[in-house]
Amino acid sequence: MSRLNSKEELFELQKSLAASRSGEERFVAVCTGTGCLAHGAMEVYKAFEEEIAKRGIDASVKEKGDGHAVRGTGCHGFCGRGTLVVIYPQKIFYQKVKPEDVPEIVEKTLLNGEVVERLLYTDSQGNKVVHEEEIPFYSKQKRLLMDMNGKIDPKSIEDYISIGGYTALAKALFEMEPDKIIEEVTESGLRGRGGAGFRTGWKWEDAKKYDVPTKYVICNADEGDPGAYMDRSLLEGNPHCVVEGMIIGAYAVGATEGYIYVRKEYPLAVENATLAIEQAREYGLLGENILGSGFSFDIKIVRGGGAFVCGESSALMASIEGRVGEPRSKHIHATESGLWGKPTVLNNVETWANVPLIVKEGAAWYASMGTENSKGTKIFSLVGDVEHTGLVEVPMGMTLREVIFDIGGGIPNGKKFKAVQTGGPSGGCLPESLLDLPVDFDSLDEAGSMMGSGGMIVMDENTCMVDVARYFVKFLTEESCGKCTPCREGLRRMLQILTQITEGNGTEEDIELLEELGEVIGTASLCGLGKSAPNPVLTTIRYFKDEYLEHVRDKKCRAGVCKPLVRYEIDKEKCTGCTVCAKRCPVEAITGETKKPHEIDQDKCIKCGICKDVCKFDAVKVV
Repeated sequence: MSRLNSKEELFELQKSLAASRSGEERFVAVCTGTGCLAHGAMEVYKAFEEEIAKRGIDASVKEKGDGHAVRGTGCHGFCGRGTLVVIYPQKIFYQKVKPEDVPEIVEKTLLNGEVVERLLYTDSQGNKVVHEEEIPFYSKQKRLLMDMNGKIDPKSIEDYISIGGYTALAKALFEMEPDKIIEEVTESGLRGRGGAGFRTGWKWEDAKKYDVPTKYVICNADEGDPGAYMDRSLLEGNPHCVVEGMIIGAYAVGATEGYIYVRKEYPLAVENATLAIEQAREYGLLGENILGSGFSFDIKIVRGGGAFVCGESSALMASIEGRVGEPRSKHIHATESGLWGKPTVLNNVETWANVPLIVKEGAAWYASMGTENSKGTKIFSLVGDVEHTGLVEVPMGMTLREVIFDIGGGIPNGKKFKAVQTGGPSGGCLPESLLDLPVDFDSLDEAGSMMGSGGMIVMDENTCMVDVARYFVKFLTEESCGKCTPCREGLRRMLQILTQITEGNGTEEDIELLEELGEVIGTASLCGLGKSAPNPVLTTIRYFKDEYLEHVRDKKCRAGVCKPLVRYEIDKEKCTGCTVCAKRCPVEAITGETKKPHEIDQDKCIKCGICKDVCKFDAVKVV
């Protein structure tokens, strides 16, 4: 690895690497993102290496140049089907691969060009799907960022350069003035992907106007939303696109130092980002006199301690400075006085990752995707009660129905859709009547929810919306820094009221009080966490008020979640006396003779719900 001293040297290296990794390159891509690692991806990866070496066929599958026959890549997105393996150049897609499957794949696919059918994806009609792009989960997406994740080794800067990496940086440094870069980012319509949705170009323009020797850019990788892992997967799977975006942004606003603030719980993201920074320095793409342009800039990594509130900009900067991660009043924007009192631009991982694409392809290209006020694509973490969980990247404006049912495959086990929460723990819960709502900043805001960083939690008919509100308020109560009274005391009081309702001790006046508290907390709280914290409560009352009324009037939880409001009974007409429920009951509360209807002793019943889960005849009812 030798230092690149000019854009010409970069282009020459890129051309050489691209030729060695042509469209006909033959390699096995094994997803080694965190999700697949949990499924045993490293064992699969090692099994491929060992099997190929053992058979002495390395030369027949080895890609041209200095690459490897087996490539560990970042997250492919289809996390519920891991470990994922894709055979190139045919793009044969195998799911749920185990180490013991590897010899068959090598024998049939690598050597003989045959397909191992049992490892293929099966669609809803029972058809086997061979190629990755034909799977509904992928075919309906527009994967500008995630597509690269599944093709390159995140630990190899050469892989990134081979697909055009850092050429956008060269274009920015040698063909564009800083004002022109900011103009392109502004005209592209790129808005911050971290939650607030502020226009990125405007933020950069504001920071550039301050003529001071020290400015900073920060990448916010402190992703703390339950169920969200979009930023984690990008930083793990393609850290160089984030680094390149930060360098371009730094050049545009005149910054010389940058920080990636990443959660301590993301060890692989930290490892890959650290390696990417080191490799970029060795190639002369970071540090002094980048590519001989005269521009100098470097990046450091700071590991956060796991506080949810440190995802808020001012709290994050306080943490970097070594102080307690608490928000401050934003009478002065960070672009004027941020980190250590200097002009600072903070964007999240996905925002920075989009910058090289915009510089390379142009503002008009990027603005052609999405809606009038929400441009480009957005990565969502699709989790919960949905058939296909994982990361999906779609154009802004796609409807919730398309994401959940066309891409996500709908609700499993024949159950009905009830709600979807967007935007993380501070997001709103939207009902079935809003499934055709476009997913963009403005539409979600109007519905009482928000884009947030991109969490999307799907809930089925067995979900209690009052309990959902209680769960998220409990999370936010625990994560509140406690600096301001409305958030600290307001959330605590909200949690008390919601707990009372789920325990059967609520009143109709409590529902009105929750709405009043929500308005006060949202208006008077210091930072974005507090201002958005009431969303789960306000939207569940707005769209699911009948469930609240059932809890307080009828002392009933229709979903069977709130145990004090639940009573399990056996329908004697449906019960066959199979005795399965009696055998599985942990407290022996079910009695009855074989082949005769059973009964539940309500004094013994602990309302665990196991009897309902194991009954194949739908004889156990929640009343």
